[in-house]
Amino acid sequence: MEGTPTSRAERRRRTEERILSAARAIFAECGFQRTTIRAVAAAAEVDPALVMQYFGSKQELFEQAVRIPSIPPLDGELDPVEELLGRIGMKTGPLPQATLAMMRSMLTHPDAAEEVRGKLDGQVAQLADAIDSGDAELRAALMVSTMLGVTIAHQLLGLTALRGASPERIAETLRPSLRALADG
Repeated sequence: MEGTPTSRAERRRRTEERILSAARAIFAECGFQRTTIRAVAAAAEVDPALVMQYFGSKQELFEQAVRIPSIPPLDGELDPVEELLGRIGMKTGPLPQATLAMMRSMLTHPDAAEEVRGKLDGQVAQLADAIDSGDAELRAALMVSTMLGVTIAHQLLGLTALRGASPERIAETLRPSLRALADG
């Protein structure tokens, strides 16, 4: 039969991916605390016991479902403010479900917070290297925090003024603030 997995391993892989896909969607919508194994199982059209058999715990399911990609490094070719502003479209455009799930969970789940903190600390360090100031790390952290705030306000809160603004308009409005932080 066409479309039917032929091997047991292939059926298992497809079931596992169906569970992970359902988990990403539900974690993205509800965050870690409000997501249940039963909800994931229902969305994946499997028994909750099968979710536990594949992943062992809600924590392990979360870890496998929401692996977020690394933040692309600053390439050093552009001014750091312009590099950050060049990412506005990425911050305000459609985000992968895994990223949304991590963002929704980072304030209530310690592991999610630790993963996000690690990635952002790396971005702060890169940015600080490009800022010529005695308090470059603080300035970089404030710049990254501003960008995180824009992302949260747009993606999770859906602030009307941000949703209605183009990435170009947001960048144009943020530029003086980020420039003041970068230049001191």
